[in-house]
Amino acid sequence: MNILIIEDDRRISDFLQRGLRAEGMQVRVTQEGHEGIIFAQEAWQNFRNSGLPTIIILDLMLPDISGLEVCQTLRAALIQLPVLMLTALTTVEDRIAGLRLGADDYLCKPFDFDELLARLEAL
Repeated sequence: MNILIIEDDRRISDFLQRGLRAEGMQVRVTQEGHEGIIFAQEAWQNFRNSGLPTIIILDLMLPDISGLEVCQTLRAALIQLPVLMLTALTTVEDRIAGLRLGADDYLCKPFDFDELLARLEAL
């Protein structure tokens, strides 16, 4: 499984990268939303050509654009890679907004790594 992490907190992205690679996954990381969109477009093209799936782990609070904008942009471009939002925004309204804008799942920080793995497997 390929994972694209769009997360500006290096401690979290490093933790995710180490853990996911230890599980045998291929991981690509960016700290910025615009770059994440470009990487997701590449991953979508690779999926269409080779069938190799990529799941996006997306933070909402990014330095350049919000994760909600990233998700909305991907869905508007018909990029249907699964998106798991991983964020400190925990209100019911935040979760509903994320899901309505195209996220497939929403996990609040702090999180349990095993739960994250289970959610990725379900996607």
